[in-house]
Amino acid sequence: MSSARPIEVERLTRRFGDFVADDAVSFSVEPGEIYGLLGPNGAGKTTLIRMVTTLLPPTSGTARVVGHDVVRAKSAVRRRIGTVSQAQTTDENLTVRENLAVQGKMYGLWGRTLRERIEHRLKQVGLWERRDQIARHLSGGMRRRLEIARGVLHRPSVLFLDEPTTGLDPQSRRAIWDMFGELRAHDPELAIILTTHAMEEADHLCHRVAILDQGKLLCEDSPATLKRNLATGERVELETDRPIGEEDRRGIAEEGASDVVFASPTRVSFAARPGEATGRRVARLLEIEGYHIVHLTIALATLEDVFFSYTGRALREPPPAA
Repeated sequence: MSSARPIEVERLTRRFGDFVADDAVSFSVEPGEIYGLLGPNGAGKTTLIRMVTTLLPPTSGTARVVGHDVVRAKSAVRRRIGTVSQAQTTDENLTVRENLAVQGKMYGLWGRTLRERIEHRLKQVGLWERRDQIARHLSGGMRRRLEIARGVLHRPSVLFLDEPTTGLDPQSRRAIWDMFGELRAHDPELAIILTTHAMEEADHLCHRVAILDQGKLLCEDSPATLKRNLATGERVELETDRPIGEEDRRGIAEEGASDVVFASPTRVSFAARPGEATGRRVARLLEIEGYHIVHLTIALATLEDVFFSYTGRALREPPPAA
């Protein structure tokens, strides 16, 4: 195994005319690490992945996969990576086993080695008993598991996963998450680059996450550290028995609440610094003014709160026009 890191990206930039899709992005990924790239559509994630996987030349900067330059050593890079795109790419007219056999032969696997590798990967993803089933008869979750098995069949050093659980039901999504644990148990050096919109998925799976927006990498750390370092580390939701008046709304902000949002005249949510009891102070203020508190929830910050603090908008809103 090479001592080079699976991924090393230094000031990688891609321009399309006057539009900068990725702006001097730098990061690295360690062996065995699951690294999450978070951001809305248009943030630059797809362009970044296309450059690192040799599909798109960078305008400037460098990227290396296990020490191989993505521009000067494309073939070497492609041998060391596996990819699973968001779109389904399995041949629906072939069986589960045949789909993997085709993939293996593309990477020079034949005979007993290929047969053993197919059996090993299908058992890992829970599809060995369905090895002779036509792919189009599989559920969406099973198709996704088949695509992941195909992506790691040739034992890559890095696996790129583009929103692997999009469109799956909660049970299938959890099955995919559990499968990542199986993959890492058998391939402890395998590095995984995961792009996702799902905050729960990134929080549950990733050792580190990077938030990308408008082509810039805004922050990078473990999910726990990013949440802990957020100045407004609590989210408070409060509901009263009658509409909250304008003067009392101003009083909420004066108690230290920030990012105040009124979902309805009686429901308010806001961010607060952890440990300062802002939520309880606001509730006490409203009770003094004659309101009855119907509901009060104080929760720790989420990754979506972190994203909001860095980008100034909710994750699923479309980006500004270029």
